[in-house]
Amino acid sequence: MMSKIQLVVEKRGREFGKEFRKQLEIDFVANMGSKRYYIQCTLTLSSPEKREQELASFIGVRDSFKKIVLVKEVTKPARDDNGILTMSIFDFLLNKDSLDC
Repeated sequence: MMSKIQLVVEKRGREFGKEFRKQLEIDFVANMGSKRYYIQCTLTLSSPEKREQELASFIGVRDSFKKIVLVKEVTKPARDDNGILTMSIFDFLLNKDSLDC
């Protein structure tokens, strides 16, 4: 059984000599037994800025559970250097083994 919880990640930093704090949300956190999946959903990752925006929440999570970005575009599943999986929402919904990619 899958349960959904919401996760807010706090990002702190310094920009232009001033400290800042941001709260970033992860769209879905799904737990299945001892497994956990962090999921972000977006229409597209068409620009580097959009990609950075969607991945910023994941970067603040310091565990080894699977992090997935779902996009409306048809694309092959791919992992980046941080181990974050990007895949099509269609593959996610239609492939029963999509969480095991």
